[in-house]
Amino acid sequence: MLEVGKLDSDLLQRIVIDKITYRRPEVLTRAGIGEDCAVMDFGTYECVVSTDPITASVADVGRLAIHISCNDIASNGIEPLGITLAVMLPEGTTEEDIEGIMTQAGEASKLAGVEIIGGHTEITRAVNQPVIVSTAIGRGVSGASQKAADMKVGDCILMTKNAGLEGTGIAASECREKLSGVLSEEEFTAAGKMLDRVSVIREGVIAGGIGTHGMHDVTEGGILGAAWEMCHIAGLGAEIIEEDIPVDPVTVKICEHFGADWMRLISSGCMLIIADPEKTDEIMEAVTEAGVRITCIGRVKPAEEGLYLVKADGTRETIAPPEADELYKIID
Repeated sequence: MLEVGKLDSDLLQRIVIDKITYRRPEVLTRAGIGEDCAVMDFGTYECVVSTDPITASVADVGRLAIHISCNDIASNGIEPLGITLAVMLPEGTTEEDIEGIMTQAGEASKLAGVEIIGGHTEITRAVNQPVIVSTAIGRGVSGASQKAADMKVGDCILMTKNAGLEGTGIAASECREKLSGVLSEEEFTAAGKMLDRVSVIREGVIAGGIGTHGMHDVTEGGILGAAWEMCHIAGLGAEIIEEDIPVDPVTVKICEHFGADWMRLISSGCMLIIADPEKTDEIMEAVTEAGVRITCIGRVKPAEEGLYLVKADGTRETIAPPEADELYKIID
């Protein structure tokens, strides 16, 4: 029996991706491990598409459904313009429940600058809590998409905001009772507000306009999982410095309580940006001016040096492929 969460990389490749054998010449970027988006040739333009589900959060399902898929489009350096929502709701759902979800989605779409252009809504016995699958669409001029395949040895690995943003916010809203003796009211408030910062559209479009060697919004698998996926695409290694990864003390406190690793906690709102050293300062200055925290957390290395984390004590730890997100240790 499989564990809850995303399929691990080997299994995903073997039983899902390897079964996709038909190829269209218009598809420029297709399904693959670590690929957030498909890119299709539309002549003068290219169409960028991404699909994601929201399954772990109930209280914030409407707004997260918008931001998560739009973030994938932004990780290509492209502004999202449209999104569809497939909303599946359990028996017992009320009109007020649906109105609440769509109010969230409507407000989030306005903030993201993306129009909800269609979808599907139904009550079904197939789910026991609200599930939304969103598909976001973006358009860029031909060749504009940023690709992790362009990574080069010596590139800087930049990270925006703090690790574990989404996971911390979900934990605060879904596990309040379990955390009642762990967090103060001020910490609950701070953790909940992290869900207000889960969009990476601003930094993605800014960095994409300057030019990167690939970007990745940090979702399931956390910072280390995202780094592994980008290196897998590029066929390169990397050095990540643990002490340089920004993290809020509230996130650390929640993870310590549940025995979870904050570096592998779902972190929507964080973006990994791979930057040529000659463009690193320009990207960091532009993103900072936009009001977004950005930090250099490592460097791209040759494949033979491997992918590793430099711990606080100076030891090296090999970064393994992402497995089930640490969030499931918290909300299980």
